[in-house]
Amino acid sequence: MANKAQQPPHLHLAEVTASQFLDIWKHFDSDGNGYIEGKELENFFKELEMARRGAGVDPTNPTFREKMKEFMQKFDKNKDGRIEMSELAQILPTEENFLLCFRQFVSSSAEFMAAWRRYDTDRSGYIEANELKGFLSDLLEKANRHYDEQKLQEYTQTILKMFDLNGDGKLGLSEMASENYNHDVFGDSFQDGNGYIDEQELDALLRDLYQTNKKEVDPTNLSGYKQSIMSLSDGGKLYRGELEIVLCREPIV
Repeated sequence: MANKAQQPPHLHLAEVTASQFLDIWKHFDSDGNGYIEGKELENFFKELEMARRGAGVDPTNPTFREKMKEFMQKFDKNKDGRIEMSELAQILPTEENFLLCFRQFVSSSAEFMAAWRRYDTDRSGYIEANELKGFLSDLLEKANRHYDEQKLQEYTQTILKMFDLNGDGKLGLSEMASENYNHDVFGDSFQDGNGYIDEQELDALLRDLYQTNKKEVDPTNLSGYKQSIMSLSDGGKLYRGELEIVLCREPIV
């Protein structure tokens, strides 16, 4: 029974559901760092080859390495030598590609935040689990995705499992933002403790980001970035979680 539990799940299927996709992800991202890399990546490719060919493969064979290299050239879009969730959604035949659809909405800041604000009315940066279903329903309708109540419930549970990192039963904006951003810079921008950033503070933040990335400040570009970001604000205010989504999903410097 223990051996069965350790078997990689669902790779043999012609199409995987949203929850099955998450099972696969958690199985191979064994250290939970958000990437399939190193030995995890080798194991994933080996098991994927076995599932597709219906036969064993030998990782020590030079042809295995060559095939793995070709595989990464095709699917490792950002060429960082590892597979992230959006790339896995392209590899696996995911039902309705729901997870990729959700990721695309996260990266489309204007539409995403318009939907988010309808539910995060107190600007806490969180949506309660019982509100998440309505939020996802709005996103699916915008994407012209057909779904029934059972699928909507499955998607809701899957998104919670993916992004509710602290297990509090809420979906947080900051939980969806990249962990690679300079949170010290964010902290400096919110020093007044009011929970949001205004246009003047945004100007200082952007200059800090230019300096952090060792780039010269272009006044024209800076003004354009600032205007495009503030156009997503709520009455001239951008709350921390919202700002992280904008900057982390659409890097500007």
